[in-house]
Amino acid sequence: MSAAPDLLRTIVAATERTTALRREREPLAVLEARAAAAAPDGARFERELGHAGRVNVIAECKRRSPSRGVLIASYDPAALARAYQRGGAAAISVLTEPTFFDGALDHLEAVRRAVGLPVLRKDFVVDEYQLFEARAWGADAVLLIVAALEQPGMVRLQARARELGLAALVEVHDEGELARAIDAGARIVGVNNRNLRTLEVDVDASYRLAARMPRDVVAVSESGLQSQSDLQRLASVGYRAFLIGERFITDPDPAGAIENLIGIGEPGSGIREGRGVRCS
Repeated sequence: MSAAPDLLRTIVAATERTTALRREREPLAVLEARAAAAAPDGARFERELGHAGRVNVIAECKRRSPSRGVLIASYDPAALARAYQRGGAAAISVLTEPTFFDGALDHLEAVRRAVGLPVLRKDFVVDEYQLFEARAWGADAVLLIVAALEQPGMVRLQARARELGLAALVEVHDEGELARAIDAGARIVGVNNRNLRTLEVDVDASYRLAARMPRDVVAVSESGLQSQSDLQRLASVGYRAFLIGERFITDPDPAGAIENLIGIGEPGSGIREGRGVRCS
């Protein structure tokens, strides 16, 4: 077992504190009223990730990461999202966690105004308040990390997200977490190849869990994906979508970087439907 600090636990504790502070500034009743004016399309997010016969990329906007520090000094999430859209991304992920990723809800709002693609709020969601924030600031989907939640809380947050019109990308790291996600009725399951407790990356995690995915689940591979061959091999075992951030953020031409990756979805590329995910 690693002797490294449990980063996930540290981030979750910080998230609980910052969420409580935001709730003090804007009570839930006030936030609910603002969120009611929004029109999220979680169903579209799920459809875009589940399209067969193409490479569905969720391109990520984030300024920094705990593992690599600042990724881009002049961070403009709206401009980055527009580049992703030009490159052919299926959806945009926006980091809103402030302490470890320099994220903000304003970044989410800016991206929502800049592009017509489905938008995921990527954060460490531990409270229903954050779901209303996601809706109010323009998200179509939220990330729910199994390792950060007890089972009753995960079930409750997933159900509440659906009531609010938000899709839930339920993130897992191992077989036990995948079983919990399936038991909770997750329809979109992301396998994070990065261990959030240690930051170690192991793309084999996606391969290990591929055969265990139910056929009616949209499977997403996240983190550590760099090349066309990475995506091609994962698509061959059933992954429909791929969440990629640092690979694009650090490229001087993010639109071109996406085009180069999704080019493997062209006829004759060798991509085929895997056994783990239903073919439509």
